[in-house]
Amino acid sequence: MITKRKKNTRQRGSKTHGWGAKKKHRGAGNRGGRGKAGTGKRADQKKPTILKKYGKSYFGKFGFKKPNKNNIKAINLEYLEKNLEELLKNKLIKQEKDTFIINLKDLRINKLLGSGKITRRFKIIAERFSKNAKEKIEQLGGEISKK
Repeated sequence: MITKRKKNTRQRGSKTHGWGAKKKHRGAGNRGGRGKAGTGKRADQKKPTILKKYGKSYFGKFGFKKPNKNNIKAINLEYLEKNLEELLKNKLIKQEKDTFIINLKDLRINKLLGSGKITRRFKIIAERFSKNAKEKIEQLGGEISKK
């Protein structure tokens, strides 16, 4: 196999690198702008075909959506009450006598909400929780604490 020298190394010292006059191969102005510039934004030559192909959203400025830094994954007390057996079976929560110990971090949840009725005693460790959830847990003799 023949090893071929790169084109640009052969053109070292040649001022124009094979593009003729010095003016020619300059910047974006030489090619009428960058990207889709000159596609009929001001004049009407290409505008109808662009609108047909891409729709009205082709022209104009558009913003961006901020990434959601507060990724709150919430769960209701009702869910815990209904799925206790399943969570125990999968060893995601523990049971001591009549109290269920739940670390919400193990469930990949960072907030506890208080909708739904509960009939059992819980000891919950959570990053965040609502006032309503705290009241309902403490009414039944349970406790809730921040991680």
